[in-house]
Amino acid sequence: MKGILIVLMSLFLAASVQAGDDKNIVSSVLRAAMVYRSGAELTHTAKVSLNQGNNELVIDNISNRIDINSLQIGSNGNVTILSVEFSTDFLRPEVKSPVVKRLEDSLDIIKDEITRVQVVLKTDQELLELLKANKEIRGDQTGVSVTELTKMMDYYKNKTLELQNEISRYKERESRLISISGKLTKQIKEEEQKNNKTIGKLLLQLYSPLAGQYDFNISYVTPAAGWNPSYDLRVENINKPVSLAYKARLVQSTGIDWRQVKLALSTSVPSQHSNAPDVKAWFLAYVDPVGYVAPYYSNRIAGVAAPSALQEVVIAGYGNSNNDASESERQAAEPVYVVNGTIMSKAEFKKINKNAIKNMEVLKDAQATAIYGSRANGGAVVVTLKEMGDYVAVKDNQLNVVFDIDLPYDVPSNGKEQNVNLKDYKIPAQYKYYSAPRLDKDAYLMGEIVDWEALNLLPGEANIIFEGTYIGKTSIDAASVLDTLDLTLGRDKRVVVNRERLADFSSVKFLGANKKQTLTYEITVRNNKKEAIQMELRDQYPVSTNKDIEVELLQHDGAAVHEETGILTWKAQLAPGEIKKYRVSYSVKYPKDRTINL
Repeated sequence: MKGILIVLMSLFLAASVQAGDDKNIVSSVLRAAMVYRSGAELTHTAKVSLNQGNNELVIDNISNRIDINSLQIGSNGNVTILSVEFSTDFLRPEVKSPVVKRLEDSLDIIKDEITRVQVVLKTDQELLELLKANKEIRGDQTGVSVTELTKMMDYYKNKTLELQNEISRYKERESRLISISGKLTKQIKEEEQKNNKTIGKLLLQLYSPLAGQYDFNISYVTPAAGWNPSYDLRVENINKPVSLAYKARLVQSTGIDWRQVKLALSTSVPSQHSNAPDVKAWFLAYVDPVGYVAPYYSNRIAGVAAPSALQEVVIAGYGNSNNDASESERQAAEPVYVVNGTIMSKAEFKKINKNAIKNMEVLKDAQATAIYGSRANGGAVVVTLKEMGDYVAVKDNQLNVVFDIDLPYDVPSNGKEQNVNLKDYKIPAQYKYYSAPRLDKDAYLMGEIVDWEALNLLPGEANIIFEGTYIGKTSIDAASVLDTLDLTLGRDKRVVVNRERLADFSSVKFLGANKKQTLTYEITVRNNKKEAIQMELRDQYPVSTNKDIEVELLQHDGAAVHEETGILTWKAQLAPGEIKKYRVSYSVKYPKDRTINL
């Protein structure tokens, strides 16, 4: 019975292959990816040869997860698409990547070596056991002289030491090989986690009025990709602007590796409902809580296409087109090439991709020699190369913002985050220190930024690097409706804040059926920095929402008082080494038979 099942399965697979041979099968090439916060729109191209009349076409190398409603197919001829069907190819032959092949070859070599070492170990251990079993000199053995006995003892000692040392060496080698084997196995599993075991394919029924070759464009939205914003905030000192690096944490698990694609990032989410909300009656009812499922977001630096050679730069008035000119004359006429401040040879300069040049300036005569000396007698070509931000164009559309990256990117289909640098900004900021010692006695450096809307920021995490040292993380509240954006730039231990309760100025009194409690606190601020700082302090007193509880603010030392929230705010400037103190005192009267949290 088992043999019959195998034969039937073989016939089924053979029939499937034969049926597939009747179709025109082509592989698409991924050209561009527009990645949304959740999802991505992929654009493929394919070259297809069609017969006149009806054709059945299979286009593969499509993502294994697509939104079929978003699928769009176009061609450059009068080809009519009669029907489209999407399916996932689970019978795709697994093609191992070169990385996996190399790792598996290395693992096979290591395993063979482990086997050889274990054979040697087993042999040495058996020899040692044999030597131990035959070391006794029995009483019935006669004629053994002292000399022969000494030789036997020396032989036993030397051979035992030799075998034991060899066993020790091979055990150590075996241990190292097993460790390497384990690491290779883990790395292979890591590579095999990539979602490339299945791909999608499109089955098209077409009508072509003429036979010929046609170019097809295929675009669709896949949910298996997305990006999240992240930032680096760098502050050299409080007299310089904030350096903000805008980055994207990109991830994709579409089943196909993105190789040398035109990448763009959009702030929109295509899966959102497109209808405006309609306000209806709100009826309260008990509901069962539903756990929140985080969006599927999960790093290799993207590859860049090989640079094309630059055209030769000729400085007008220099150079000699006469082939009979001497070598010294030609060398004297050569300009010096300066790229980002570094002098390089003409051969190295010609390897630079011309698209990577941000600015080129040609200097002649005294202007060149004044800067670069006599070696610039033939002039100077001063080049500034583009930085990452120069390759990113920001398009502020009506409904979203698109970061269009003018570099080809590689993004593997492994579900892991890959950092993509988008823009670098130098942002003028008003620095101040902030502390709320009732909650946290540390002083925080804050940066106030105005006109921040033009930066197209999104809510996200930011790494803080202050004076060249990584401080920690903060969050950017890009959903704020305020004119000023406050950035937390880390704690500074050189600004000391202390809040203590003054027992001599605090009391408890009983007034009939009521109890009146007076609390007094003193806040001390010391600036241990070498420069003056702006300081904002916040404290608070309780606010009553019960008519039986009466609160009175007795002392606030010039703080701005927000009566609705009970928040007190002091703003002061502290010179280096200066100490300032502020007192807060308030009373609370409430029924003495009740307890409140003060």
